[in-house]
Amino acid sequence: MWFTDRANIISTLFLTIPSLSSAFYLPGVAPTSYDEGQTVPLYVNHLTPGLARQDDQLHSVFSYDYYYPPLHFCRPKDGIKDVRESLGSILFGDRIHTSPFELHMAQNESCKAPCEQVVFDGRSASFTNRRISQGYNINWLIDGLPAAQLNLDAVTETKFYSPSFALGTLSEESGQPLLNNHFDILVEYHRVSTGGKDKYRVVGVLVEPRSRSDNKLLEDGSAHCGTDGAPVVLSEDGDTPVTWTYSVTWRESSTAWATRWDKYLHVYDPKIHWFSLINSAVFVVFLVGMVSMILLRALKKDIARYNRLDAINLDDLDGTSAAIEDGIQEDSGWKLVHGDVFRSPKAPLLLSVLLGNGAQLFMMTGVSVVFALLGLLSPANRGFLATAILLIYTLFGFVGGYVSARVYKSFGGEAWKRNIVLTPVLIPGFVFAIFFLLNLFVWAKGSSGAVPFTTMLALLLIWFVISVPLSFAGSWLGFKRTAIEGPTKTNQIPRQVPPMTGTLRTVPSLLLTGILPFGAIFVELYFIMTSLWTNKIYYMFGFLFLCYGLMIITSAATTILLVYFLLCAENYRWQWRSFIGAGMTGGYVFLNALIFWATRVSFGGLTGAVLYVGYSALIGFLVFILTGSIGFFASWAFVHRIYSSIKVD
Repeated sequence: MWFTDRANIISTLFLTIPSLSSAFYLPGVAPTSYDEGQTVPLYVNHLTPGLARQDDQLHSVFSYDYYYPPLHFCRPKDGIKDVRESLGSILFGDRIHTSPFELHMAQNESCKAPCEQVVFDGRSASFTNRRISQGYNINWLIDGLPAAQLNLDAVTETKFYSPSFALGTLSEESGQPLLNNHFDILVEYHRVSTGGKDKYRVVGVLVEPRSRSDNKLLEDGSAHCGTDGAPVVLSEDGDTPVTWTYSVTWRESSTAWATRWDKYLHVYDPKIHWFSLINSAVFVVFLVGMVSMILLRALKKDIARYNRLDAINLDDLDGTSAAIEDGIQEDSGWKLVHGDVFRSPKAPLLLSVLLGNGAQLFMMTGVSVVFALLGLLSPANRGFLATAILLIYTLFGFVGGYVSARVYKSFGGEAWKRNIVLTPVLIPGFVFAIFFLLNLFVWAKGSSGAVPFTTMLALLLIWFVISVPLSFAGSWLGFKRTAIEGPTKTNQIPRQVPPMTGTLRTVPSLLLTGILPFGAIFVELYFIMTSLWTNKIYYMFGFLFLCYGLMIITSAATTILLVYFLLCAENYRWQWRSFIGAGMTGGYVFLNALIFWATRVSFGGLTGAVLYVGYSALIGFLVFILTGSIGFFASWAFVHRIYSSIKVD
């Protein structure tokens, strides 16, 4: 009876989970319902570079504030007001402000002018024309949804909403930049009934920009939106008057508010993703099968022979046993280094600090990807993904300190105070210094992507108030625990390492070890790079989760193979080799970024090149620490396992 009651309770809880999840909304993304005629605010964001339409290349990495003076966009009559943003939103360059555009729920506007006529002088015209040629896009927000253009996927022939719309276009005849000064705004709404009264929710925003030189303001204050006139060409030799206009059309939609992002989150040719994943999965299965074969066959034979030899009483036998021993030594030499394999590596303090930060990155990446996979990091809450990553990394400072301390103590390190201080300071300090230096280039360029000084102070505050104390606490606990000792004793005199030949030499072995995990994430990395540098929303977290898992398995398997072959060659210096070998994946990530730069990027300036290379190197460095730590800990577990299986006098 008691068992039946518990079963009923558990089944009831499982049945209520779907209803609870359907009624749950994350903070900041709950639906906003409007009355008919109620004002719907339109916020403006920064101008961002995109792939230029004439050559499908990226020509800039700088974003500009919407109200940057040379652009001469209309300003609100009561002044520009900033809209509150999250920490992650600021770090990614969002600069959201109020606008002069007036939208009223379900009320169409045929033609309106948000301000008086503006005049572009030659310098402003030159700046704006260059931004048009570089493929810059305008970003607006209405009820949290980005204003988008309707696109057609040529492969799947499906229509989707592409966030942002063009600042201008290039003339097909002359190639001249044409400024879009009229915006046809189409807002889709969904009608819901609340308390017997109709309410309206915004479920889609489309903008069709146009270039019309015959726009003008009438004497009664109304606007005339031209239709058949010539496009707007900004003269760089004189003044060009421009009248900004817009129209608003409201259209009822059957799209529910909960699914309004579906039309924005379009996967380009999903067959590529699935083909890449299947290909990587087959490769991983083959690799793991190879490692398993080595472990189950070669190692099993080695261990059986070694243990059988130890069981023989050499005093009771003649020279046969010596011949057996010689045969074993020729067949496999990894037992010969049992007295040195757990010897402390060179620079144990640095390696332990890197491993602590790698463990922290590993936990942060895994938790962030899982949260994103479960839909907890909604794109409706701008910058929440970056904010969550920062906070999760900060909270896992405890893990970084603990792992660094345990590893350093196991290496026999004695400078425990230096380890406690360097673990939360060295790597984060280096990354912050590079980020600060690159931010100076962005600031000097006048880009809105420059992180404000107050935000830098906030990052330092989070770092020293939360992450550093947590890391200290983890280190203290780690040093209180007993050291992880190897199953074999270490000899006092180091054994001489024979010279390595073939692929076991340092450079070939590192290059081969790192390229295999990179192959598992190569395709998904391309989509991440494209989304990052062209300011698009990345949302394919299901594919990312699978790729991350494949990368972990591949990094572990390839590094174990490398360490096994090194030990068989009587090279016991596996610690740094395993870390750098798996970490070479980060080197390939950086190399891939350089190839992307050579094929899809054309900056034509030193500042943009420095920023691109600097940020790409920073990403590659973090991947180096992450994958290097995965390879080291997999190898450490492998070495402990095989040497605990043999009998050593």
